[in-house]
Amino acid sequence: MRDRFSLPEWNSLAGLDDDTLPLLSTALLIARDEYPALDADLYDTLLQEHAESLRPEIDAIDAWPVKMAAINRHLFEELGYSGDSDEYYDPRNSYLNQVFERRRGNPISLALVQMEVARRLGVPLDGVSFPGHFLVRLPVDDGLLVMDPFNRGRPLDVDELRERAKPHLGGELPDDGALLHILNPASHRAILVRVLRNLHGVYADGDDWERAARSADRILKLSPDQPEALRDRGMAYLQLGHRGGARHDLARYVQQNPQASDMAQMRERLVELSAGSARMH
Repeated sequence: MRDRFSLPEWNSLAGLDDDTLPLLSTALLIARDEYPALDADLYDTLLQEHAESLRPEIDAIDAWPVKMAAINRHLFEELGYSGDSDEYYDPRNSYLNQVFERRRGNPISLALVQMEVARRLGVPLDGVSFPGHFLVRLPVDDGLLVMDPFNRGRPLDVDELRERAKPHLGGELPDDGALLHILNPASHRAILVRVLRNLHGVYADGDDWERAARSADRILKLSPDQPEALRDRGMAYLQLGHRGGARHDLARYVQQNPQASDMAQMRERLVELSAGSARMH
């Protein structure tokens, strides 16, 4: 009998190092903000069932790439997980409970499913915070197998990886050293922050400022030294009319990032907030 799966508390997360920050339970904690009745144990059990149904086959295979091919076939062909190309920016694609229910997601949420199943089967699959779409990587021999979870775990060769990175590097193709750096494993904290950044972007673009503020706040719970999250929460507070919170966050952002490219805009906002506060007195 497995112990009941439980979620951490938000206020406990900043003190955990990257090795002990739980990936699955924190991803479900993010989802619980939007789905408060979420049963975390249900999804842990579902993942375990995904893994156990594969275990005899995986244990009989020696080579990591062949093990991974079997995992991908089960997840993407037999169970039907797929990238949501039709509604890519639907926030449900970032909430892991909805990914399990709908079998649809964005690159990072599908990578989370892939990683959790693989790791339960002893396959050391890591996430890669690649520019653009999130990817996964597996050590093989003296190299790496890099895969695209949004496209059924399709392997990507070096040339395609360079081309994918190029638009995000000023149009320059990365050399071997730069590409290997980009392909470093993403920490659990980095993965979870990227999930929340995706959500913030979706909600800010839709003028849903309460949820945008919540997403930025959760980033700060995970990683209090994220200046962009301070700015994003402050700007969301400004849209909501929470002037005190906006002034506090934007002042801290300006203090911590005097060379930021948006510094003039943020200082202007602070002047406006201070003037408004003076008039209210």
